[in-house]
Amino acid sequence: MKIKIVNPNSTASMTDKIRRCAEVLAAPGTEIVATNPTDSPASIEGHTDGALAVPGLLAEIRKGEAEGCDGYVVACFDDTGLDACREVAGGPVLGICEAAMHAASMISSSFSVVTTLSRSVPIIEDLAVKYGMERRCRKVRASDLPVLALEEKGGRAREIIRDEILRAVREDRCEAVVLGCAGMTDLTAWLSAETKIPVIDGVAVAVKMVEALLGAGLRTSKVGAYAAPRAKEKTS
Repeated sequence: MKIKIVNPNSTASMTDKIRRCAEVLAAPGTEIVATNPTDSPASIEGHTDGALAVPGLLAEIRKGEAEGCDGYVVACFDDTGLDACREVAGGPVLGICEAAMHAASMISSSFSVVTTLSRSVPIIEDLAVKYGMERRCRKVRASDLPVLALEEKGGRAREIIRDEILRAVREDRCEAVVLGCAGMTDLTAWLSAETKIPVIDGVAVAVKMVEALLGAGLRTSKVGAYAAPRAKEKTS
């Protein structure tokens, strides 16, 4: 099977990191393709960035359909453009927030999310409600790290995220923590070892869930909400 991961922002170094981590986890025979638009914001931090990223994201999904991709992962924790992607794609499309929250609910009775900037907190809180996870999600926490700080070599990003996870365990009494940014994917194993708690990366679980859905012969329903977009004629 061929799974395409689309990072909706235009930071190629983050896309490469996501691809490397996904390739390690993918089953034998699964081909991982990772890409990003070149004309979207360098990072997605808020509603405007997300809206600006959607056209390029949809273009990448359409390319994937032409290239024979079987399923997709949208590698932004805001689940940017996810419903629109499902209209365009034939195979399953998973967002990393949706995948991570469902995974957390299967291995713990409660979880908190540690994300980047505080402006992302309301977006993720709304997603928790959309996915029926508001009872299990104890708190969405901001580490106050800009997304691109995760790409800096020699910075203190992982220590800052670790300390926020430990605060979540202590103050929220959560049983697992979800990483609220695709750029954190390479920190998962270290953070789990440091904090002694399940730390869940949405990229990893989304890839494995797409594999499972494809293995079960499931594709996106085209009846109703995710039917293909109707062709429109321009009017003067």
